[in-house]
Amino acid sequence: MWLERGVSGMGRSLKDEENGRIVGKYEIGRMIGIGTFAKVSIARNVDTGEEVAIKVINKKLIEKYQIAELIKKEISTMHLIKHPNVIRIHEAIASKKKIYIVLELATGGELFDTITSRQKMKEDDARHYFQQLVTAVDFCHSRGIYHRDLKPENLLLDSNGVLKVTDFGLSALPHQLQVDGLLHTRCGSPNYVAPEVINNARRGYDGAKSDLWSCGVILFVLLAGYLPFDDTNMFMLFKKIGQADFTCPGWITKSAQKLIKRILNPNPDTRITMVELFKNSWFRKGYKSPIFEETPLDVVHDIFDESLMDEKPPMMNAFHIIAGFGCFDLRKLFENLLDCVEKETRFISKLPPEEVVSMIKMAVKPLGFRVVKNKKYKMKLLGGKVLHKGQLAITTEIYELFPSLSLVEVFKSKGDTVEFHKDFMVSLKDAVWTLEQENNHDTSQTSNCSSIYE
Repeated sequence: MWLERGVSGMGRSLKDEENGRIVGKYEIGRMIGIGTFAKVSIARNVDTGEEVAIKVINKKLIEKYQIAELIKKEISTMHLIKHPNVIRIHEAIASKKKIYIVLELATGGELFDTITSRQKMKEDDARHYFQQLVTAVDFCHSRGIYHRDLKPENLLLDSNGVLKVTDFGLSALPHQLQVDGLLHTRCGSPNYVAPEVINNARRGYDGAKSDLWSCGVILFVLLAGYLPFDDTNMFMLFKKIGQADFTCPGWITKSAQKLIKRILNPNPDTRITMVELFKNSWFRKGYKSPIFEETPLDVVHDIFDESLMDEKPPMMNAFHIIAGFGCFDLRKLFENLLDCVEKETRFISKLPPEEVVSMIKMAVKPLGFRVVKNKKYKMKLLGGKVLHKGQLAITTEIYELFPSLSLVEVFKSKGDTVEFHKDFMVSLKDAVWTLEQENNHDTSQTSNCSSIYE
């Protein structure tokens, strides 16, 4: 069955009441789209002349449908993602009656419209769009963000034909993961949703694997011009998805068919991973990694004052201790909590600071890290591997709490968040002292550290 656009909940009969209105430094122009909860218009920055898109949301609708948290999540999520294939958010403005979200303008329309106008794409064109999509999605995953509603309607094109992922309203953030590290909410568009989201949401699903499934459905649509799974009966549709009941048309090359089947594997445990996908020969043909400067979330951690070469680690006073832990974390008043969740780990050490420094150096040496800056108790380490998100850069600093107690802070300043947690922090597992060890051993014999995660 050929693609059909879903019907908007608001229809297209609304008056364009915003045209000509000045909001902040933006003059709103003609309306270019209507969604269930928002209207989108072109606007012009009166200071610079730059054209932008403004999403206008009526506060009455927010209250009526109780979507305040959804709107907040979308805004905060987009602020966390600075990538050439993700729609950029400029700012959000609130009036008494409405919320205005100022976004990068993508004048090329939806990828959906490009697909429907061509029916199907040439393989090189489809691959080019798919590469951009996967690169953006993989970057989101490295920030702990899972989109959960990937479909051609949520993929825009700019004036140069560059793909832009948008609409993060259903995305999942790190704090939504339960203790099992999985997501448990059924969401997404039926034709693009992964089978484990439909069938095993209670048991939990991996957001990265379910997003990759949706990318596979989009790749099929790009090459075939129609959906791999479609049925007017929802039960039958979900049955087809659960069994991966689809057939690739003959015009799709064997190598592309093979890749599609590896992505649309109903078993998430054996489904192709992002790492494997980036090594796939069909995917890599003509692939170029995007070149961009990732906006740091907290540049303070990358600053080293070379003039202060203290012989002892800095003392941490009571305010720092209270401000740094648990429900008394005062930094949450000034920073986005996600910054800390993604990039930072702390633990307490009963070892001398010099020994902690040595342990960190020894732990990371097998991983190929090298010290690029060293201020005795503050180090900057650079990973040896150059992956598609660049080298992993780590900052460590040790504070003296008491003469026999130190606080170790570890920050990821650049690179893949997943690598940070799974590779770098795992390498320090022998330096972790637990309360259980404290109960089983005399304090004087303890040589590990107590882990405190924010």
